[in-house]
Amino acid sequence: MGEALKGLKRTHMCGILREEHIGSKITVMGWVQRKRNLGGLVFVDLRDRTGILQVVFGEEIDKNAFEKADLVKPEYCVAISGEIVKRQSPNKNLPTGMVELKGQEIKILSESETPPIYIKENLDAAENIRLKYRYLDLRRPDMQEIFKIRHRTGKVVRDFLDEEGFYEMETPILTKSTPEGARDYLVPSRNYPGMFYAFPQSPQIFKQLLMVSGFDKYFQIAKCFRDEDLRANRQPEFTQIDLEMSFVEEDDIMELNERLIKRVFKEVLDVDVKLPIKRMPYKEAMEKYGSDKPELRFGMEFNDLSDIVKNCEFGVFKNAIAEGGSVRAIKVENCASMGRKKIDKLGEFVKTYKAKGLAWIANREEGIKSPIAKFLSEEELNGILDRVNAKVGDLILIIADAKNNVVFQALGALRLEVAKQLEILKDNKEFNFVWVTEFPLLSYNEEEERYQAEHHPFTMPMDEDISYLDSDPSKVRAKAYDLVLNGEELGGGSIRIHDTKLQQKIFEVLGFTQEKAWERFGFLLQAFKFGPPPHGGLAFGFDRLIMFLAGTENIKDVITFPKNQNAFCPLAEAPNVVDGKQLDELGIGVNIKEK
Repeated sequence: MGEALKGLKRTHMCGILREEHIGSKITVMGWVQRKRNLGGLVFVDLRDRTGILQVVFGEEIDKNAFEKADLVKPEYCVAISGEIVKRQSPNKNLPTGMVELKGQEIKILSESETPPIYIKENLDAAENIRLKYRYLDLRRPDMQEIFKIRHRTGKVVRDFLDEEGFYEMETPILTKSTPEGARDYLVPSRNYPGMFYAFPQSPQIFKQLLMVSGFDKYFQIAKCFRDEDLRANRQPEFTQIDLEMSFVEEDDIMELNERLIKRVFKEVLDVDVKLPIKRMPYKEAMEKYGSDKPELRFGMEFNDLSDIVKNCEFGVFKNAIAEGGSVRAIKVENCASMGRKKIDKLGEFVKTYKAKGLAWIANREEGIKSPIAKFLSEEELNGILDRVNAKVGDLILIIADAKNNVVFQALGALRLEVAKQLEILKDNKEFNFVWVTEFPLLSYNEEEERYQAEHHPFTMPMDEDISYLDSDPSKVRAKAYDLVLNGEELGGGSIRIHDTKLQQKIFEVLGFTQEKAWERFGFLLQAFKFGPPPHGGLAFGFDRLIMFLAGTENIKDVITFPKNQNAFCPLAEAPNVVDGKQLDELGIGVNIKEK
């Protein structure tokens, strides 16, 4: 049976004890990591969130404590009192390894069954077991370190923004559905039968209203919800550092957030981020890396070969260019000897990105080897080698398509795949930041035959592009910016529209009637009748930021109780059925569709 504390007080945490504590009478509490009985001595490694302390019990020290200590098993929760002494056999790999606790009293606070997972660092256990017994998974020291980093980061963010004059404010969780983007999570209303709240995908409209309210600088570490298919860095509920500022332009917001990132990385990791962070227009990012989230820790930039091969005899190239597309290449250094099987596999890989195939040229010692060389003149071949600056030993990989977005997407994915196969980034601990700017404001949805907002419908167009809203909306660039780190979007934002007429014009281009726009966003449009300030903001993915700071590639590692890849919580078994009476109160009938 577990014992109550009965007035016993913890005096120290396990992991802080050092040689200066020798001679101190102390009490520690925690969990038994392991126990070893060496005849007349029992050793217990006691663990709490600060670390592990070795405790030694002996018949000569205290017979009663020795016998009780021999009863404990791993993960028993215990309190131990005694004296800190110099450790007989020091362990230099342990922060507390120069001392040990001479155990004079032990209380078993609660017993433990044999845990279904080992409580140890770098656990290799099935994810569903880890999530089902998440409270045990979270006992592991490496997991506790992640949440120490998360706590520390949140505090640094709050301190910095407080110093910069921001107010931390909360926005509603139960709000109105505005299905423009990912799917909303809906919540039925008992008081308004047949009507629903929605959980926010972001606090976007409310933070803009706070600017109309005159608060000038707002921030929130906000919970957001999206009912979307999951990937390694996505969860149905996630957290973002959300902020908004009045009377600012892009440079003001970017400069402030650079200083915030610098502060976080310095205080949490002691890493110096060099400012200012470089900037790259969206067009350049796509043309060089095929991505609006460019990974800049290695080269392999795109080379446009279209002008060189537009009149060549290779139909794939010639036709792609004639139909308005392009031919682009990357150079892979020292890989001219790559085998045909590997290249063919890369050809299959790019087909998953809608490319029709992969052309290649190997610049070998004995000369050029390529299945397309016979279709190229010597001048064209030399032009390609010069354009990509190919040396002997280099491999050139080429994609052509009538649609440039296919070329960008396929070649961008190929660039990353080749880097992965060659382990180019294996031991790279660099943090490479870049601002991507001048995003397209709109993109054309061919299925729906209308333009849609690339960011959201409240994003301000660049002043010099507003005239294109009538003539060619696809040319309009946005006052939008994303901060990218090592090929991942860390956060993004924009200057917002504060002019009612311009906002209505954008809705018109997006295919919203005035009536539909007011139905969805009326409360924002109404507010804009009352002197809104110029304003803009940004949101960082807080969970994603912690992934970088903690050095993990899975968002589930940085959320206390995450969902699995099917948005299910194995621990709480949610979602689940509810009582029929609850459904009746809500006026809801369940019609389950078989998948």
